[in-house]
Amino acid sequence: MAKVIFYEKPGCINNTRQKALLQAAGHLVEARNLLTENWTAERLRPFFGDLPVAEWFNPTAPAVQVGEVIPEQVDAATALTLMMANPLLIRRPLLRVGDRYLVGFNPEVVQAWIGLEAASPEQRAIRDHLMQQDLQTCPHNS
Repeated sequence: MAKVIFYEKPGCINNTRQKALLQAAGHLVEARNLLTENWTAERLRPFFGDLPVAEWFNPTAPAVQVGEVIPEQVDAATALTLMMANPLLIRRPLLRVGDRYLVGFNPEVVQAWIGLEAASPEQRAIRDHLMQQDLQTCPHNS
């Protein structure tokens, strides 16, 4: 079991599913509002690791959708500045376990990182149902 700090957009359908999947695996989830967090570049940068800067962005953010922000044309420092000013630009969720960080929710990556195995039959049923869902694409844009 891990204690997962889970930065989400409250009300996001997929963030709700992702948290339920983590909880079904026995993890303790501490949800925080990504949009009201007091982000600094130093606090935000570790979540992105070695990912290309374009993958730091939420592709469904309004500023990205209308072409105001073109993630492939932004450097790391500019990306962080934009994200601190407009947290909707940040790809969700952000996860922290101890001193390890992750952006986005790829079930295979999360499984390898902290595990998604459920112990009880009830938890396995929840997990199996959730794993059949698209946990990365915003259902409002599908």
